[in-house]
Amino acid sequence: MHLGRSGPGPAGAPRDMALDIVSYGRRGPGGRLRLGAEQIAQIQRTVGRTPEVMVKVSGGGRDIGGVEAHLRYIGRHGKLPIETDEGLTQQGRGAPKEITADWQLELCRSQYKRKPAQGQKDPRSKLVHHIVLSMPAGTPPEKVMAAARVFARENFALQYRYAMVLHTDQPHPHVHLVVKCEHEFEPRKRLCIRKEALRQWREQFAALMREQGVAANATPRQVRGQTRKPYRDAIHHRLRALRTFAQQPPSDQPRHRPPKASTFMRAKLESVLRVFSSGRGALDDGQEKMRNTRREVVAGWRATAEALRTQGEADLAARVDHFIARMPDAQTDAQRMVARWRKQITSLAVERSAVGSQKIRSVGERA
Repeated sequence: MHLGRSGPGPAGAPRDMALDIVSYGRRGPGGRLRLGAEQIAQIQRTVGRTPEVMVKVSGGGRDIGGVEAHLRYIGRHGKLPIETDEGLTQQGRGAPKEITADWQLELCRSQYKRKPAQGQKDPRSKLVHHIVLSMPAGTPPEKVMAAARVFARENFALQYRYAMVLHTDQPHPHVHLVVKCEHEFEPRKRLCIRKEALRQWREQFAALMREQGVAANATPRQVRGQTRKPYRDAIHHRLRALRTFAQQPPSDQPRHRPPKASTFMRAKLESVLRVFSSGRGALDDGQEKMRNTRREVVAGWRATAEALRTQGEADLAARVDHFIARMPDAQTDAQRMVARWRKQITSLAVERSAVGSQKIRSVGERA
């Protein structure tokens, strides 16, 4: 599966090569597609639902105070050791200041640009990027850290200063990596992270996890048949806190203050329900684009299955066919919210009906 740049599709139409499953295959005699061992292994991992790695950029500081805040967060305010690019480990409340001083962030030109007024876009360049490398629950944390060390060394060592911390306080072990944006020897050269770089980093991190003996894969969510976009960190943390509180036994809940509901999700649901009840609006916005993407993905998978059969990989081709058949419906966020709301309303109606029936039986028995 190719995670490369975009190019022209059929009849000159634009095409996202990240969704072109067979673009790495070679054309043999007669124009037949030939898949190599690496591509076949990737197909096996994807249709086998091998755990997917996650590599994302989670903000970054634009002044020294912001950078220190990131370092305090990943070090849990001095409780966790922070590992630097020099192989040293620093811990304690003073570690963030020591690291920023060692990185000489005060010499970065963007540090002295004026901070914008509240509500205005910040024109200052980032001093650091905050990158998160994550694996699903159950992955040995020490192997995630080992792969992250190699990842950081291969991409940033002797070019961009960095510091990293392993977090295991959540089910999925993950590493926070803070990387200085300015190059050590070429100040005008900066670390700019594009979508293509993130795709390559995911593939690289997955390969490093496999070297650690951990099954790992890296494919775009559309190729896997997923249409739901991940929430931003702040929204994700708020929703997770609400779920955790709701799962606590009722006897434990009064001891803790319930977390605030997500204002973003509440506003989004209210907007969706207004559109749904009025019958006017854009409930299906994005649906056609999503369907077109799904058609491209399915066409790519079918071409892959055909190529596998011609190469004698009938069993794997059958698994690809099964994978296509089990892809969930392509739904927008709004459609998904309405479906969940309908399910909750139906469940509530059933509960009320059961309670009403019980009351009628009780009255009849007393009579």
